[in-house]
Amino acid sequence: MSMSLNRVQLIGNVTKDPEVRQIPGGTTVATFSIATNFSWKDASGQRQDKAEFHNLVAWRKLGEICAQYVRKGSKIFAEGRIQTRDWEGQDGAKRTRVEIVLDNMIMLDKKTGAPSGESSYGSEAPREHSGVKNSDSAPSGQQAPDLEEEISIEDLPF
Repeated sequence: MSMSLNRVQLIGNVTKDPEVRQIPGGTTVATFSIATNFSWKDASGQRQDKAEFHNLVAWRKLGEICAQYVRKGSKIFAEGRIQTRDWEGQDGAKRTRVEIVLDNMIMLDKKTGAPSGESSYGSEAPREHSGVKNSDSAPSGQQAPDLEEEISIEDLPF
């Protein structure tokens, strides 16, 4: 019996507001990216930092929630699976994009004066939406449209 696992968990800062589209049939898709930072000390003892950028795709209800609440600079926990898409650009060159298709997103920003762990969606959003699971990812055969802070153990949402 063969077994495989495609699971990604990230905590990072959103680099720009989500782009939201309706694909034919009315399904919502939100695309955005987050940055994660990795720090280490080199051989001479100097601190080095490297940012990685991750393309995220959220479908249906989770896409609508990301569109409504996620903003540039937001800190989020994102969970999903890696997907690689290939297409041919208008110039005829082959393009490849690695994306994380989200199943779950948790806002990690704290509201001003809110208890620790409270997510910031704004006053109109109920607390129970701070962690949203997406039970259905991209429809079969459909693809998404083209499109300095150290993380400590206290930042982890579990």
